[in-house]
Amino acid sequence: MQGTIKNDALWYLQSIDFFNDVDEQTLTQIKAKTSLKSFSKNDFIYFPDDKPNHIFFVKNGRVKIGSYSEDGKEIIKTILENGEVFGEQFFMGSERMDNYAQALEPCCLLIIEREEFQKIMEQNNFMALRMAKIFGKRLQKLERKFESLIFKDARSRIVDFLKDMADEMGKPIGYETLIMHSLTHLDIARMTATSRQTVTTVLNDLRESNLIYFDRKRILIRDLGELS
Repeated sequence: MQGTIKNDALWYLQSIDFFNDVDEQTLTQIKAKTSLKSFSKNDFIYFPDDKPNHIFFVKNGRVKIGSYSEDGKEIIKTILENGEVFGEQFFMGSERMDNYAQALEPCCLLIIEREEFQKIMEQNNFMALRMAKIFGKRLQKLERKFESLIFKDARSRIVDFLKDMADEMGKPIGYETLIMHSLTHLDIARMTATSRQTVTTVLNDLRESNLIYFDRKRILIRDLGELS
C-alpha cells in the first residue's frame, strides 16, 4: 500500500502546473519527502495559532482558508481546489498560523514538511520564485478584497466576487461564461462580508435582469462586460 501511495504522489507531482519543468530526479526527491493524507468533510487541517510546519497541495477536493472576527463571525478568505497550494505562513517567518484550513468536502492533500521544502527550493531557485509569485498574487487578491469591503456596497462586492470566479475558473461558452462550483449562498456571504439573504436577493435580481442564470452547481454569466 505504501508503494502505491508513493507512486500516486509522483504521478500527482507530475500533473500539476507548479512542478512544470522540474526534472524527474528532483520530483523523485520531492516524492520521497511527501505524504498523502485524507480528510473528511469539515475536518480541520490546521487551526489559528498552530505552528506552520508544512506546505500542502490539494490533490482532490476543496479546502477553505478563513479566520474569525473578534465577535466570532467566520470570514472565508479563499477556497482552494485541485493543484493549489497553501501553508505559506512559513515564507513570511511566522511563528504561528493566523487563519485556519478546513476541508469543505472529502479531500486528499499532499503534504511536505517545512524544512524539507525549504531545502528543495534552495536547490531549485525557480521553484522558490514560482512560489513567491503564487503567494504574491494571493496577497494582491486579499488587498483588493479589503479595499472592496471598505469602499463598495454589498451588491458591488457580490458582483466583484462573481467576476473573480469567472476569471479564475470560468469557461467561455460563446459570449457567456460558465462557472461550475459547489458554494452555498452562505459561503458566498462569508467571502463577501454580506448576509445569506443579501446574496440570495442580489443573485435573484441579477437573474431577473437576465445578467446571470444560476442553480446549485453552476452560474452562467450572460456577458461579463454587462455584469454590474
